[in-house]
Amino acid sequence: MGSTELTRRSVLGGLAAGGGVIALGACGSNETPTAASSAPPPTGAATTPPADTVGALTPAADVAVTSGVVLGAESVVVTQPAAGEFHAFTSVCTHSGCQVAEVVDNEIICPCHGSRFSATDGSVVNGPATAPLAEVQITVTDGEVVRA
Repeated sequence: MGSTELTRRSVLGGLAAGGGVIALGACGSNETPTAASSAPPPTGAATTPPADTVGALTPAADVAVTSGVVLGAESVVVTQPAAGEFHAFTSVCTHSGCQVAEVVDNEIICPCHGSRFSATDGSVVNGPATAPLAEVQITVTDGEVVRA
């Protein structure tokens, strides 16, 4: 009789657990809500950036002469070694992959181990880095520094 009791409990416990799984499954849905995704954007809302700002990195006015702007989210550093002369390079140091931190006196500075790179051509000015920063192609359009 003890084994029948154990079997009955096992069966009932299994059914209860299975019923819970079925109930939880009913709570979810594989259907994607359509009301929010199919609604048109509000009147006047921009759905794509204007053509002249696609790929824009930073306003040219934000890049001081003999200095630069580090754009960590873009992994780019934009420099202006001389008035009206803009360059861009990857902002990831070639020594150990740290993010460069600043541009001072036409040198791009990595805070991790002190490597310094030329703001004009990305070449190594001071190690331990031995490879230059890779150039990023840019243009200046309507006052914006833009990826070329």
